[in-house]
Amino acid sequence: MNANIGRKVVFRLKLMNPAVAGTLESSDAQVTVEPGAEGIQLDIQSSVLNQYGRQIRATVLETLERLEVTDAKVTVVDKGALDCTLKARVECAVFRSCGASESNIPWGGAVR
Repeated sequence: MNANIGRKVVFRLKLMNPAVAGTLESSDAQVTVEPGAEGIQLDIQSSVLNQYGRQIRATVLETLERLEVTDAKVTVVDKGALDCTLKARVECAVFRSCGASESNIPWGGAVR
């Protein structure tokens, strides 16, 4: 039985190394994170930037906030990814950067 069921799981993550998650295939996104100096620097490249740029930005920033990442350089190359895919790619890149991806992490948005 998991002792964390029903509890808020909080990770305080500090980016240590550059890391990448995702692909450049259609309906996916490639997210690169690197340690940053002051705040979040976000660069988004997408063929649908005019239509969905605000939503992509909001999804990435919300995921970083939930993971309590405050200083990072983030690049997103979007190929039409859904919000759930963007969240998963950001989580994975952050966990890889911190060396936490080998741990028992509750993937799939369970991290709050």
